[in-house]
Amino acid sequence: MPQSSRDQHLVCPYDTVWDAALETMKDRPLIRQDKKAGVIETDWTETAVDGRGFGAFGRDLFDSKERARMSFVVKRADDMTKVSLVENRQRWHLRGGVTQQATKWWPVAPSEEAMSTVINRLNTNLKERGCPPA
Repeated sequence: MPQSSRDQHLVCPYDTVWDAALETMKDRPLIRQDKKAGVIETDWTETAVDGRGFGAFGRDLFDSKERARMSFVVKRADDMTKVSLVENRQRWHLRGGVTQQATKWWPVAPSEEAMSTVINRLNTNLKERGCPPA
């Protein structure tokens, strides 16, 4: 499954980075927040796909949508804290046809825009806690 990761190394206390990461994800449904393991994971969130058609006639993709989930992994690293953001994204009914294979979730490339938005929000939360990113 395609996935993308954004990593940052911060000269900040683990607890500060953890709290900022948790605050960053507060607008998403969380399925895991394990401070000891350093993992914050969201549930899938769905969005409609833009109106790009497929095939020679540019037909609409019926019931076409994407879903994504993100995870922060926060780790202690010597005198630093490393935080990684990973996004998994899938698209429903990307393939044409009427087979069972055509109507399921298919992995697609992560959204650089969505990941940038989350990283920018994390950096804002870190600054508010007196821990600007390097």
